Amino acid sequence: AGNACLDALAVHRRALGLPGVSLAWGPWSGVAGMTGTLTEAESERIARHGLPAISPEQGTALFDAALSAGHAAVLPVRLDPAAVVAHGDVPALLRGLVRGRVRRAVVARSAVTAGLAQRLSTLGGDERRAVVLELVREQIAVVLGHEGGSAVDPSRAFQDLGFDSLTAVELRNRLRSVTGLQLPATVVFDYPTARALAGFLLEGLLGTESVVHVPEVLPSLTDDPVVIVGMACRYPGGVASPEDLWRLVADGVDAVSDFPADRGWDVESLYHPDPDHTGTSYTRSGGFLHTAGEFDPEFFGMSPREALATDAQQRLLLETSWEAFERAGIDPVSLRGSRTGVFAGVMYADYAG
Repeated sequence: AGNACLDALAVHRRALGLPGVSLAWGPWSGVAGMTGTLTEAESERIARHGLPAISPEQGTALFDAALSAGHAAVLPVRLDPAAVVAHGDVPALLRGLVRGRVRRAVVARSAVTAGLAQRLSTLGGDERRAVVLELVREQIAVVLGHEGGSAVDPSRAFQDLGFDSLTAVELRNRLRSVTGLQLPATVVFDYPTARALAGFLLEGLLGTESVVHVPEVLPSLTDDPVVIVGMACRYPGGVASPEDLWRLVADGVDAVSDFPADRGWDVESLYHPDPDHTGTSYTRSGGFLHTAGEFDPEFFGMSPREALATDAQQRLLLETSWEAFERAGIDPVSLRGSRTGVFAGVMYADYAG
């Protein structure tokens, strides 16, 4: 009975600022609740974030302690403070329990990038690619639970290796730590093999690709009370970043395209040459965000049903807000609990395609 009750004391990992699934901090084996379905790899992944398993003996003792505590709600948690700190910024919910390091992330990450880039600059082309590929394979092995990087096929798609949205973000975070580069949450999906991802990282480290590097110092706040330190955007014409927008404008790209074919529209019935005809369109083209439907609800703590019911403009606002922080070299999770304001200019119109 004690084990079952402890298993009911669940907390959502996203409340801690950690990727993962809803899980209880009770014994992880021999229970019929949520924790009983965790695989060994999932348990190890959670432990790497500083929240190791509670043994049956520890769970029983904690349950007895909870009954005698006199509090209406208790949450037994086993913490590994060193692992929590090593993973990055300490989540706001745990800052009273775990003392984080004094962060100098901007300078530290820049130093990591410079050091690795300097090492690569002394090597030949093939050696550079081999070093970065080995680095990527080692991090993949850690995330997926392999014994070493040699077990990772560099040409096999990440999806076939067993990656999902959660492990993809974990790999991004680990690569960000070891390279110092600012990487988008979608980098594993944008470069879907270890070899492709290693090539992307190598270009970023050597400064031959538009990977966002963290500046050594933030812009001075003394010259202007308002400064722009990060931007993100979505526009028709395949624009998914400020760099894309610049290229579109500089190259004079036509952002108008045919109607999207993946939205269930009957384009033939929708079209009518008479602009005054009710309920139809007198054009077959327009400015569309063709990737507007590509949204990762789990990343933002949303269920698929909630995401489907959410206006696409709101989903885009979530994505671009997160990206703007990342591109500024700021860990979005580090702002949890801080005095940070959000101001959004909106218009009263629902998404129309």
